[in-house]
Amino acid sequence: MKFRRLLSHIVLLLGALLMAFPFLWMIASSLMTEIETKTITASGGSLWALLKALVPAKLMVGNYVEAWTKAPFARYFLNTIFVSLAVTGCVLITSVLAGYTFGRLQFKGKTIIFGIFMATMMVPFEVILIPNSLLIQRLGLQNTYPALVLPWAANVFSIFLLKQFFQSVPSDYFDAAQIDGCSHWQFLWRVAVPMVKPALITVAIFAFLGSWNSLLWPLIVTDDPGKRVLQVGLSTFLEEEKSMTHLLMAACVFTTAPIVALYLILQRWFIEGVAGVGLKG
Repeated sequence: MKFRRLLSHIVLLLGALLMAFPFLWMIASSLMTEIETKTITASGGSLWALLKALVPAKLMVGNYVEAWTKAPFARYFLNTIFVSLAVTGCVLITSVLAGYTFGRLQFKGKTIIFGIFMATMMVPFEVILIPNSLLIQRLGLQNTYPALVLPWAANVFSIFLLKQFFQSVPSDYFDAAQIDGCSHWQFLWRVAVPMVKPALITVAIFAFLGSWNSLLWPLIVTDDPGKRVLQVGLSTFLEEEKSMTHLLMAACVFTTAPIVALYLILQRWFIEGVAGVGLKG
């Protein structure tokens, strides 16, 4: 048993190192000199060269400052934070309302409507890309913040997740609330929502992460440099500084760092939320 446990730990450790290696290499490369990164590239990217790259000869912290000043990353960050928070807020509101409706209320056609909702998860994003972009143009929202927010204001997976959690809330709570004179609206915000906090945090993380990493949609609906979000700005920076690997890696690090920090802070609730997807009332 001890040997089997040791073997499983070794396999898991190797798997973790394999998954973390690209991220570790990105951080290490961001602290190298330009000559070091070019030497690694010239070596053909051999495994030994990549392993050596994990230990830079000198920590060039100044790479982050140089990368930051090479492009208006401050503006990109502000745009991205605003859009991501707006999308997250909209998704939380729509998901709570729709999730509670499907999870606790009874009305005619509920099963059919929810089935249609779930069927939309099978539709690839590329299929609705052109109709959505044409709709944004006809509404006169091109190059505006609403164009970056409104198409993502609702999310079917988030509705499904909260529906499952609302169904798991014991009916006794609602019966007691009704005796005290609570309506569905009061019960939702005073009792049900506080009880599904892990699911709400999971929905918020997914919505924030999806908006933060969005590239194709912002690229289509905005061509004003002042409206660029972080991923679009990063891709532009990549085109302009493609030979400066150390600066590119530095930009990637400070682009990724906020998301990693957010997950580390909220990981306990995130795991609870994902683990509870299969709960039934």
